[in-house]
Amino acid sequence: MKTHQREILVYYNPESSGDRKTVAHAQSVSPHVRSYAFGKTPSTDTSWRTILKALALHPKDLLNKAHPYYQQHIKGREFDTESWLKVLKYNPDLIKAPIAIRGNKAILCSTPTDIYQLV
Repeated sequence: MKTHQREILVYYNPESSGDRKTVAHAQSVSPHVRSYAFGKTPSTDTSWRTILKALALHPKDLLNKAHPYYQQHIKGREFDTESWLKVLKYNPDLIKAPIAIRGNKAILCSTPTDIYQLV
């Protein structure tokens, strides 16, 4: 999922004030920001594979392990890569932080100011 060098894509939880701050910081860096709420996109396994490759992370690394759903249904279980992709695809609310993409670089924004790593 490569973007133009001047454009930033942000996947975030619109209910989180920290995530909304990340989008605001992205808008201060570039006038070309597209933001998507978790659950809207990316919706395909291929999109998630591309994002994970750019992040250089395993799908499990994106998950909020303190989330009640994770604690109840996923904790202690091991899945193959395809199954982890399905967990991400069908449970985007488990993603622990916004994901920002610019060009072929992607970052997991643990803090709103992490967006500046894309500059």
